[in-house]
Amino acid sequence: MNLLSEKMISIQTLKLTALALSLTALLGACASSSDSSSAAQESQEVQAQLLGDMPLPAASKIIGADSIIIGRGDNWVGRAVLSGVQSPTDIYAFFQSEYPRAGWTTVSAIKAKTSILVFTKGDRTATVELNEGSLTGPKTVITITSSPKNANVVAPSKK
Repeated sequence: MNLLSEKMISIQTLKLTALALSLTALLGACASSSDSSSAAQESQEVQAQLLGDMPLPAASKIIGADSIIIGRGDNWVGRAVLSGVQSPTDIYAFFQSEYPRAGWTTVSAIKAKTSILVFTKGDRTATVELNEGSLTGPKTVITITSSPKNANVVAPSKK
């Protein structure tokens, strides 16, 4: 009987340990869920400060290593590369509908394997390029190039 009671205690200990681990995992998931939610909100605020009045697809994130952003807000110039979680078709539809709502005029829109949309607003031009992502990366790679509309571009001189 002593052996039986030891086995019962051992099974009860195992059950309690499993319950404790389950509760710990559950609490950890809740904490990381709220942490990731606040981190996502922070990320969106930073992107809005950097890119100003350019709407971005939900959950897209700037890929800092591939981006060159000079200035901020409504006057930034350069290239912002973002990872998108939606398909290229869904993101294309987003830009087609949301940019005109934000006051941008569509100049050109080409839907293909590499889709390109060109918008203007005031004295600014924005070119949006959409490419399908890789299996291990984002679903869509979004490249937004922003520049003044009438920038004086000087061709390189021939030597």
